[in-house]
Amino acid sequence: MRRLPIALASVVIVAAVAAPTAPAKGKRDVLVVSNNWAGTADLVDPHRFERIKRLNVIPDRAQRVAEIEADATAKFYFDSIRALVGEGHDQYVDDGFVSRDGRVVYFSRPSFADVVAIDIRTNSIRWRTHIDGYRADHMALSPSGRRLLVSASTANVVDVLDTADGEIVGRIPSGDAPHESNFSRDGKRVFHASIGPVYTDTDDPTQDATKGRRVFEIIDARTLQVIKTLDMGQKLAEAGYMNMSSAVRPMALSRNERFVYFQVSFFHGFVEYDLRRDRVTRVAALPLSDEAKGLSRQDYVLDSAHHGLAMNPRGTKLCAAGTMSGYAAIVRRKTLKTQRIVPVGETPYWSASSEDGRDCFVSVAGDDRVSVISFRTAREVARIKVGDHPQRMRTGKVRRRSLR
Repeated sequence: MRRLPIALASVVIVAAVAAPTAPAKGKRDVLVVSNNWAGTADLVDPHRFERIKRLNVIPDRAQRVAEIEADATAKFYFDSIRALVGEGHDQYVDDGFVSRDGRVVYFSRPSFADVVAIDIRTNSIRWRTHIDGYRADHMALSPSGRRLLVSASTANVVDVLDTADGEIVGRIPSGDAPHESNFSRDGKRVFHASIGPVYTDTDDPTQDATKGRRVFEIIDARTLQVIKTLDMGQKLAEAGYMNMSSAVRPMALSRNERFVYFQVSFFHGFVEYDLRRDRVTRVAALPLSDEAKGLSRQDYVLDSAHHGLAMNPRGTKLCAAGTMSGYAAIVRRKTLKTQRIVPVGETPYWSASSEDGRDCFVSVAGDDRVSVISFRTAREVARIKVGDHPQRMRTGKVRRRSLR
């Protein structure tokens, strides 16, 4: 696929961030639930808590597998992803964002090392892009809807895609195993983190150096230049929290974007970091279930004690997925006191706030469902059956005609 020179790419990205597209009429709210092992995605009504439509995210599976089988290196990575990351399963779909016009969903497909734009009405692939390296991971969509960030796990970069045709128009340098990315509200900055190799058994704190280079980066979205690089393990140690991992997992930003809240590998809870003062300000330690207390660090799923953190739009509460303890926690941001621990099932692995701020959606990967928890009451109000091994969830607006 043709690449743009970096200088030209920067100019293109300036225009893409600065000029949001006008919203189309006749749309409805959806929650996109990516079913990692099934290779499907469920479009869920976030108000009625029912599935509207199911998309096949791998309609080209036979062709992709044939290509991989013919390439020894690609086959090595394909098999390794299944064995080391997928718990014996191919990772067909990780992340999914609805386009701003509500006609397509962009999906990252880890095992196929690509991103596809799936037409919601026809379930056909509009474009496909093979990303750098051999595994595609988390994504982020710019406020304008014109740029898509995709973590290229094995290439240690974040690829920047033009959503019009999927072309790679830039790259952002990262640490080992780039993971989570978030745009600032105005689209001018990107907050990004790498997590290192989370599939190894070298999980004791004394073996932390084996986890590679893990960084938290603040990036200029226009130029793709890294403005600041932080080692959060070091920052935690400076604040008195010793032997904590540098691997930043899911994160949430305060409304004024002064504070970032994030989970780190092996820790049951989350951290508050002041971006203006460059220091850890508070740490919320959350409880372990009796079962989790009996587990070794090697038993944690991809080093995830907790994996999933969302904030309500008002910025008053956080919703944390307690992955190894089988719960979701609603935490008051002002005090970092827990309002309630809500048991949800086996391996909760992502949290997302509804657009109206009423509910937190928690994907329960081990039970193939989504738990709906009220931010106000901190109680579970619904359970939604979805596909095999749901993980990432994103809210968006879909054209009603596309759902017919």
